[in-house]
Amino acid sequence: MKNNYKNILGILGLSLMSYSALAQTEFNKFEDLDNVSTISVNKKMFDMMSNVKIDTSNKENQAYLNLIKKLETLKVYSTKNSALSSEMKTAAENFVTAKTFDNLMTVTDKGAKVKIYVNPGATASNIKQLLMFSDGSGQTETVILMLTGNFSLDEISAITDKMNLPGGSALKKASNQ
Repeated sequence: MKNNYKNILGILGLSLMSYSALAQTEFNKFEDLDNVSTISVNKKMFDMMSNVKIDTSNKENQAYLNLIKKLETLKVYSTKNSALSSEMKTAAENFVTAKTFDNLMTVTDKGAKVKIYVNPGATASNIKQLLMFSDGSGQTETVILMLTGNFSLDEISAITDKMNLPGGSALKKASNQ
């Protein structure tokens, strides 16, 4: 009987790992395309960034360092190509539906519609995953930004501002509400 439980738990664990890997590959198809710009930062890089010497007496710098320690991955995909924009929109919609993300907010600004989705973390104020999709509809860039870790929305607006990432202003608006 114990072995059956171990087998079931093992199969369940492998299934969950496979599901997680499949979710990551949903957007990976955009990484090698000529008309898509990508940024991909993993946990190792965040660990290295947290060791950089900066003035920690500055509250903004300290908040930035605290957040970096909480992040696992950051991926950004952007394009101005209308066909790829459509594919990116479909991929983002499929991803948030399959992973049951909550639509935190939608902002329309300068012809771009920005949707911010979250997958809640351990507490009500924490976020495990954040996906931001900015649909430029041919007028501006289409952007997918995906963050994983254990963080708050306030912390994320600080890093997107500091790293000058696309969509940072929409995240700042979301954190101020």
